[in-house]
Amino acid sequence: MDCYTANWNPLGDSAFYRKYELYSMDWDLKEELRDCLVAAAPYGGPIALLRNPWRKEKAASVRPVLDIYSASGMPLASLLEVLQNRVLDARIFHTEFGSGVAILTGAHRFTLSANVGDLKLRRMPEVPGLQSAPSCWTVLCQDRVAHILLAVGPDLYLLDHAACSAVTPPGLAPGVSSFLQMAVSFTYRHLALFTDTGYIWMGTASLKEKLCEFNCNIRAPPKQMVWCSRPRSKERAVVVAWERRLMVVGDAPESIQYKQLTIQVLLDRLVLRRLYPLAIQICEYLRLPEVQGVSRILAHWACYKVQQKDVSDEDVARAINQKLGDTPGVSYSDIAARAYGCGRTELAIKLLEYEPRSGEQVPLLLKMKRSKLALSKAIESGDTDLVFTVLLHLKNELNRGDFFMTLRNQPMALSLYRQFCKHQELETLKDLYNQDDNHQELGSFHIRASYAAEERIEGRVAALQTAADAFYKAKNEFAAKATEDQMRLLRLQRRLEDELGGQFLDLSLHDTVTTLILGGHNKRAEQLARDFRIPDKRLWWLKLTALADLEDWEELEKFSKSKKSPIGYLPFVEICMKQHNKYEAKKYASRVGPEQKVKALLLVGDVAQAADVAIEHRNEAELSLVLSHCTGATDGATADKIQRARAQAQKK
Repeated sequence: MDCYTANWNPLGDSAFYRKYELYSMDWDLKEELRDCLVAAAPYGGPIALLRNPWRKEKAASVRPVLDIYSASGMPLASLLEVLQNRVLDARIFHTEFGSGVAILTGAHRFTLSANVGDLKLRRMPEVPGLQSAPSCWTVLCQDRVAHILLAVGPDLYLLDHAACSAVTPPGLAPGVSSFLQMAVSFTYRHLALFTDTGYIWMGTASLKEKLCEFNCNIRAPPKQMVWCSRPRSKERAVVVAWERRLMVVGDAPESIQYKQLTIQVLLDRLVLRRLYPLAIQICEYLRLPEVQGVSRILAHWACYKVQQKDVSDEDVARAINQKLGDTPGVSYSDIAARAYGCGRTELAIKLLEYEPRSGEQVPLLLKMKRSKLALSKAIESGDTDLVFTVLLHLKNELNRGDFFMTLRNQPMALSLYRQFCKHQELETLKDLYNQDDNHQELGSFHIRASYAAEERIEGRVAALQTAADAFYKAKNEFAAKATEDQMRLLRLQRRLEDELGGQFLDLSLHDTVTTLILGGHNKRAEQLARDFRIPDKRLWWLKLTALADLEDWEELEKFSKSKKSPIGYLPFVEICMKQHNKYEAKKYASRVGPEQKVKALLLVGDVAQAADVAIEHRNEAELSLVLSHCTGATDGATADKIQRARAQAQKK
């Protein structure tokens, strides 16, 4: 069974589309399109093709054929016998009877049919003295009859089915020697003429009334001239286009012209006149990038929209969003700024809701004194730099109490501000902890302050006492006791410096013990260890390391015999070998327990004895360890001995 959605294609993340044929294209041309003269009716109307109008190789008896098709290629009509001469030009026009066609032949005669559906061509009267193609011509429809208006030099002629009449536009400026372009409105009610003197004459198509005349100061013939209507106005206008210039001329005395050297200048002037739809149509026609064209014009429109104070904030914001949506290049924050400049703060806030970039929202919110909302937006963005910017603004704007209260309601902002204060404002950090009754952090604060801010021992001890009190309030007895021990150590270190000299302050407990041992003050070191409950194992390690560093081997031997070592005697071997004293190391190797005997003997280089111990222990791991230390011929006998021991063990 076929899948019902097989012909649907994804469009974005949540939409799908499908394509199906509404109607087929029925074009069936027998000749190449480039060999035809083509005239297309406006607004998707019919298309006329004249076959073989100028091919030189065609036979003399072959007459040109005029075919008329619908936009989809369906044949509507075909003419053969009536066209005796080469076609120079053709016009498609509309009447109440349907679509018509007018043809200018190579003999400079006009032929016309008012309805291509019922094609009946009529030859129009001859124009007296017409020896070449007219400079311009068009079709007029008056009183349900199609006429042809043409220009020959300074003269205008109107052709109907019966006669050729000379006509003169009323109020035409003198000095005209030629008409270069003419355009009729879609309703056939109005006519525009462009003369070689640079004037644009606008009037009724009956040539009985003049609407206006405008001097554009351009004498070159335009490439195109068409009628249009101004948006939201009944005023009519004519658009005239040259290669790099466009002009819009209205039919009222205050009509304004638009001249342009670049597209951007033209669009700017249209925007200033609030002709937004026309500007957008030009952008779409020229296929300008959205950011340069449509987006920029829509942004201007939105900035104008916010000035309409008779419309509610809600309606304006909704209308702007519906029109703009997510159009690339449009900044809602810029539009909101314009709204704020017009005194519409609430509208500005609503528009900022559509701005996807928090970095663009926040500065305007701060400017509008909506700092708390700015803080929320900055936090939503996850941009810590943006949050810091708002925090510093709030700090200057609010009193201390309100500022702290705002921070309490925003945990992320509070955490970031604490980080800032740790590096920049320590007293503010202490105030934050006090306000929150955060005794744990207060204790830590005073610990850091005792070392960073206090130089005198009395001040440092006082800061530590404050820290201990805070830890007790936080019910952290471990931290409190550790702080009190640090206070005792500081007092003791000061006393040691006074009595013994040297540097003791700020040493750790272990380093203090080590320093006493290195100075020969063993009894004081042992007393300090008892006072601070240093475990025996740790004290033995400290004393062992210190005496080895001093290379006081005699005192080290006495120390090793003072009582049974809580750390064993392998560390003595290791420390002595670290100091490159194998002689002393061997003294302790014999005292090492059986489980570490092999390792100790190997450390002092007694491979043979290590092998004997390993064989005695029958320990495969120890045998492998000793074997890995056997090198060359010197230990060959030992290696053989180990191998024999392994073989005997396997037999058993």
